[in-house]
Amino acid sequence: MAEFVLKIEGMHCGACVRKVSEALKAVPGVTVNDVHVGTATVSADAAQAAEQAIAAVSKAGFSARLAS
Repeated sequence: MAEFVLKIEGMHCGACVRKVSEALKAVPGVTVNDVHVGTATVSADAAQAAEQAIAAVSKAGFSARLAS
């Protein structure tokens, strides 16, 4: 299982954190380790999970990318 960090733009409050967390938990194969305003740390067992996680966050209304 690989761990990765997403940088997320547009999050401002606890409700945003909750919305992003719920969106990530809905992605099959993704385990949410930690979500804070601006970042999310997740683990995944599939190589395409990072792209799926980014898509889920985008669908929830936020901009996401892999942290460098």
